[in-house]
Amino acid sequence: MFSILVIAISQWFIPIVFLLLIIYAYYREVKVFEIFTEGAKEALTLAAALFPFLLGMLVAIGILRASGFLDLIGQRLGPILNFFGVPAEVLPMALLRPISGSASLGVLTSLLHEYGPDSLIGRTASTMQGGTETTLYVLAIYFGSVGITRYRHALWVGIITDLTAFFTAVWLCRLVFG
Repeated sequence: MFSILVIAISQWFIPIVFLLLIIYAYYREVKVFEIFTEGAKEALTLAAALFPFLLGMLVAIGILRASGFLDLIGQRLGPILNFFGVPAEVLPMALLRPISGSASLGVLTSLLHEYGPDSLIGRTASTMQGGTETTLYVLAIYFGSVGITRYRHALWVGIITDLTAFFTAVWLCRLVFG
């Protein structure tokens, strides 16, 4: 009975919130449709400004994956990573995650498919995916779209944070899941 209630609430929550917002806006005499269309125009302008940066990132990621460069790095650094307790299989994801969330999600999906979600590799990769940010993507797309060319300390802070999150994910997964 409780699960049926939870399912019903989850299906109707967002439509009810939107309906309540529209009723509230009508009560406050806000022109909802006009504001919606203005927001849509701004979103299209923003999408047009972001597209060149996004396309450049996607091409670079495609080149890295198709060339086998990530696999080569994984083979070369595998013994060093294993010495420190880092599964070498998660290295391609660790390298791609700061660049692209969707590319690292693709690597995560293949790791989960190959090793299983309950494996140490699957859990470590999942923790890395959830605990890190797409630092280079954010710098290239968002900073580039507003014209920021000097990142100052943002790049180094992002990289240090990502490295900390990667090693923390490995440590926590080894601690909790053995």
